[in-house]
Amino acid sequence: MDEIPEAIRVRESINETKRSSVTLVAGGVLCLVIVGSLAIFLASSSKQPQPTVSSLPAKSKVETDNSNTEAVSSPSPPANAQALKPTSSFDSNSARPDKENLLGHLPYQEVSEANLESITANGSVRLHPKAAAKFREMQAAARAEGVILTPISGFRSVKAQEQLFFGVKEQRVQDAVKRAEVSAPPGYSEHHTGYAIDIGDGKVPAANVEPEFENTAAFRWLQANAARYSFELSFPLNNSQGISYEPWHWRYVGDRQSLETFYKVNNEQ
Repeated sequence: MDEIPEAIRVRESINETKRSSVTLVAGGVLCLVIVGSLAIFLASSSKQPQPTVSSLPAKSKVETDNSNTEAVSSPSPPANAQALKPTSSFDSNSARPDKENLLGHLPYQEVSEANLESITANGSVRLHPKAAAKFREMQAAARAEGVILTPISGFRSVKAQEQLFFGVKEQRVQDAVKRAEVSAPPGYSEHHTGYAIDIGDGKVPAANVEPEFENTAAFRWLQANAARYSFELSFPLNNSQGISYEPWHWRYVGDRQSLETFYKVNNEQ
C-alpha cells in the first residue's frame, strides 16, 4: 500500500517537473516574441523619413532669434524711404501732413496792420518788418545783377480777400472749387500773415501773376538766390495742397514766428 502513494508522489514529481519545464519554455517563447516585436518596431521607426527643414512649421522671428529683439521691433524701412523725404525747400509742402483746410487752402490769422512796413514808395505793398527788410536786401542784390524784382502784392486783409475771391468768382462765373485753384477763400490766404509776397519781373510785366513768370530772369534769379534771404516758393508744381502752380508767390520763413506760422501752427490743425 505504501508503494502506491510513493508511485503517485514520484509521478506527481515528474509531472511537476514537466509543468515547470513547459512554463519555462512558454516564458522563454513569450520573451522572444516581445523582443522580436520590439526589434521590428525599432527597425521600422528607423526607416521612417525624417522631416526636412522645409517641411517643419515656420517659427516666428522671436522664437528663432531671441537675441535679435531690436530687429523684430524695428522693421527695415521701405525701399523708397529716401524718396519720401523732402528734397528741397521748394517741395516743403510735400513733407507736411494732411491738415484741416478749405478747398485745399489752410487757415491763417490776419496780422495787425500796425505791425506792417511798406516796401513800395506809395505804401501799397506792406510786409512784416523782418520780411520787408529781407525783401529789400534781396531786391538790391538782384538789381546789382541786372534783375528787377517788382513787389506786386504783400499783406492782404480778410475783407480784401473776400472781394478777390467772391467778387472775381462772380465776374468770371466760376464755381467755388474752380476759383479756389487760383485764389484762397477769405481767412485762408498766406497774404493775411504779412509774410507772403507776389513778385514780378520789372522787365516783363506781361508775365506778372501768370505761370509764364517762370520763364523770366526774375524767377530764375529767385530760384537760385531766394533761400539766401529766407524766402521760399509757397505753391510749387504738384504741391500737396492741390493749389495751382504759382511761381510768383513767395513767403518769408526767416525767424521763429514766420516758421511757426507756416509749419507748426498748421500741423496742429
